[in-house]
Amino acid sequence: MTAGGKPAAAEGVSAGRRVAIGCFTSWLGLVSGAMIAVFVSKFVAYLTHGPACDGIPSCNWYIYALVGGGIGAVTLPVLVLWVLGKPKDANAGHTERG
Repeated sequence: MTAGGKPAAAEGVSAGRRVAIGCFTSWLGLVSGAMIAVFVSKFVAYLTHGPACDGIPSCNWYIYALVGGGIGAVTLPVLVLWVLGKPKDANAGHTERG
């Protein structure tokens, strides 16, 4: 505990830094989620014998990209900020040798 009554672990990352990390990881999550979802659309089109469109993975790839990008834009920042919010382990990196 600090003098202000807050736990010491909560002071690890400032609010401004959390916003910056969240904004940076949100567009990374958007792009990566969209790419993975388009790959899933190709797999679904293969399994369902969907119509073939020349030059693109599947005919409705944009729907998958939109949904996957939205999911990625939310989940990646949440996971990163959740990990940053965990208190550090006091014994990390130390091993006991007997």
